[in-house]
Amino acid sequence: MRFLLDDEQQAFAHSLDGMLAAAGTPAVVRAWAAGNTAPGRDVWEKLAEAGVFALAVPEQHDGLGPLPVELTVAFTEMGRHAVPGPLVETVAAAAFLDRLGDDAAAAAWLPGIASGKTAASLCLLSESSPYALDAHAADAVFVVDGDAVRLAEAAGPVQPSADPARRPARPLGGTVLARGPEVTAAAEHAADVAALATAAQALGLGRTLLARTVEYARQRTQFGVAIGSFQTVKHRLADMLIALEFAQPLIQAAAVALAAKNPASGREIAAAKVAACEAACATARTALQFHGALGYTEELDLSLWIRKSRALRSAWGTPAACRARVLAP
Repeated sequence: MRFLLDDEQQAFAHSLDGMLAAAGTPAVVRAWAAGNTAPGRDVWEKLAEAGVFALAVPEQHDGLGPLPVELTVAFTEMGRHAVPGPLVETVAAAAFLDRLGDDAAAAAWLPGIASGKTAASLCLLSESSPYALDAHAADAVFVVDGDAVRLAEAAGPVQPSADPARRPARPLGGTVLARGPEVTAAAEHAADVAALATAAQALGLGRTLLARTVEYARQRTQFGVAIGSFQTVKHRLADMLIALEFAQPLIQAAAVALAAKNPASGREIAAAKVAACEAACATARTALQFHGALGYTEELDLSLWIRKSRALRSAWGTPAACRARVLAP
């Protein structure tokens, strides 16, 4: 089994990295958190032009996929640059509509998702998760409640989040689109796709935190020398790197399993999700500590990545839920 990216996939990652670096995503994130979604939708259009959303849509609906491996490549780069918006939820909605078996619903929404014209949010309604992410910015909000799915008509007030650029709200009202066991099965598949994309996001986010912390450790001095020369600091940075490097093959293996429709892909995705998100959170804690009081300031761009790491940790599967799934008989 091959986990290494081929030349085309590496070139895709490199092109997304360059595009997002030029987009100035810290300013985009701050605008999104303040309720101004226009800069974020500009980035969204660029991602669509690069084919990111088409990777989650089958060819018969103007897509390129589904291609889970390429999706993880894209989401790693989007996590590296902390791109805001319902990115995960849109590809999860595409996966849901593809598996639903409703040709009319798929034809109505999937081409728009593939082209980037439609930003979607998917909410798997439960007592612990009654909110849809960025419902106010989404063009369509799909709400799965038991064995029924409805298209929400409105959204309630935005709720606070550890990451201010994540804007959850309770979806309200709506018309039932479908009902039955097909809805439940499609929702389970969509949750797996969302968990895998979130894991890739966390990996990219962790890599940025590590790179910026290493750079800062070379600049910050104590006792007349850079703190990066201290053995304790070197060990902590090495721990960050090892945790992230261990998460990467888990993500790639899970993507390969999902692409192959392996029955065990759910467990592999859960393992990848918990490994990547725990690595990202540990990296965020170390980054915050090494930056000292500077790390607590909202003016520092690094804070955008630090705060996002905490939100991703519980999104689409808490660590406890993921571990339970891995260990289930």
